[in-house]
Amino acid sequence: MLIKKPADIPSSEITPKSLYLNRRKFLAGTVISGAASVAGMSLGELAEPMTVQANTKVEGIQESSFSTTEKITPLKDVSNYNNYYEFSTDKYEPAKLAKDFKTRPWTVTIDGQVKKKQVLDVDAIMKMATPEERIYRHRCVEGWSIVVPWVGFSLSELINKVDPMPKAKFIEFTTVLDPNHMPGQRTGVLEWPYVEGLRMDEAMHPLALLCFGMYGESLPNQDGAPLRIVVPWKYGFKSAKAIVRIHFTDKQPINTWNKSAPNEYGFYSNVNPNVDHPRWSQAKERRLGEFFKRPTLMFNGYDQVASLYSGMDLKKNF
Repeated sequence: MLIKKPADIPSSEITPKSLYLNRRKFLAGTVISGAASVAGMSLGELAEPMTVQANTKVEGIQESSFSTTEKITPLKDVSNYNNYYEFSTDKYEPAKLAKDFKTRPWTVTIDGQVKKKQVLDVDAIMKMATPEERIYRHRCVEGWSIVVPWVGFSLSELINKVDPMPKAKFIEFTTVLDPNHMPGQRTGVLEWPYVEGLRMDEAMHPLALLCFGMYGESLPNQDGAPLRIVVPWKYGFKSAKAIVRIHFTDKQPINTWNKSAPNEYGFYSNVNPNVDHPRWSQAKERRLGEFFKRPTLMFNGYDQVASLYSGMDLKKNF
């Protein structure tokens, strides 16, 4: 008899735990709520860090014209069902394992092809521009999606302040390396630290968000505190979490998932229902907390970015 191991089963086909536990209520007609990646600086090198609570209110938030009007996914789902391999490959474990993760003090190194190389405190970065609340769709490559009110400002605000050189064509994001407090980094599931990258014009697009909050409050640890990016037209793994280095370069970064499985994860990773993952279809998605699937939209519905890829073969450049 063939028995499938957990690794053989794509996450998109696994019924969320709370949907399973409430199946009788669903069948009875009751509405249910489903259950809802690093510079090589270790946090252990920083002295006496303090914990910044995830429920710290972010002051002075403005509404954004970029927001979708779709129904927001409940915070309890988004903060308890997470893709965060630094802590665990199990989506229900990061919330528990990241609970006491220290996010202060925290600095971000800006270097490479940039005129104003510097090391910035994360709290100083947060004060660079007026925070906005942007309600974005966010899709995971495995077939599930969320709608979250992220808090931050356009990544371009930071980029303009550090003055990239003309040779800078890409930005590479490196996230924190801290295996003492991130148990997933003590495994070989990926090569650590986690690295991601964007082409410069992608990073400069106003939709690309430098994010430090959600639902009006500071980011929970399991959602990428204290600083992450959110690139809503790309699959979720492109939105690097717990960033410690932003490197400007003339060469296309070798991002972690592309290095791990190049036939499955390309550099661009745009949401594209016409390009299937080798192990599952990308044509449909399931919104976290919902039972039925819906069609996947090209660029996750953000048609504003289509011009960035004009003339490119999006099946070759996946």
